[in-house]
Amino acid sequence: MLAVDDPNLAETFLTRYDHQVSAAVTLVFTIGLVIVVNRLLGRIVARPGVRDVLDLHDPRVDTRLRIVRRLVVATIAVIGVAVALSQFTALDRLAASLLASGAIVAAVVGFAAQRSLGNVVAGILLAVAQPVRIGDLVTVEGETGTIEDMGLTYTVLRTGADARLMIPNERLASSIVRNDTIFSRSIVAEVSVWLPASADVDRALELVALEAGEGMTAQVVEMTPEGWVRLTVSGTACPAEERFAREAELRAGCLRRLRAGGLLADEGQESPHGGRSYTR
Repeated sequence: MLAVDDPNLAETFLTRYDHQVSAAVTLVFTIGLVIVVNRLLGRIVARPGVRDVLDLHDPRVDTRLRIVRRLVVATIAVIGVAVALSQFTALDRLAASLLASGAIVAAVVGFAAQRSLGNVVAGILLAVAQPVRIGDLVTVEGETGTIEDMGLTYTVLRTGADARLMIPNERLASSIVRNDTIFSRSIVAEVSVWLPASADVDRALELVALEAGEGMTAQVVEMTPEGWVRLTVSGTACPAEERFAREAELRAGCLRRLRAGGLLADEGQESPHGGRSYTR
């Protein structure tokens, strides 16, 4: 019988790959914990009694709670990955050498904050300051829609065409935002009508005012050097979620009345935005 003199041959799989196994177990545990915590928080806030106690019907509370929930999940994931990586001695030596140089650490942190952490920081600031909230009707860089969701890095804007715009939080925080529902959930639908300066503007105002209804306004707000006049027509107040439908109805009604009154632009004459008479 041959004797085994080399002790390395007797090492078990777990002993030889203890760091890798520990890292894998840590990652699996972290993934499981993230899933459990995320679902648990979701179920807790979905309970009617909890929603009433926390006043989740308030957009401000709902917005903050969503950011906090995602921040908790992200923190657990980051800690779990860090613990898993710490199982490798080679990475420990690499980390020690990097930590020895403050300039390198500062450069790495600065680069990460500019690219990735910048959006996270902006998301937290948006949740605290709340210039926009879940359900608000806003206009950002010419795009109008309803805030559907706010994450740590991106905010989801649902447009009137039911499209979704993903806006980086850092960009949203630094942009000029028009929020139509920050103080009231009811808004006034408003559309613009472009007419050539040669048209009977007084007659046009009378026609569109009839479409807007009693107590509403129709006025001239702009005249371009190219000879175009812009009228704004304000309809009746409506809930924020009905704004797009109400504006579409008001826009179509204004066009019908102007067409019936013979006030559309002449053939071949284009508005500032293309086409003949233009509404938006």
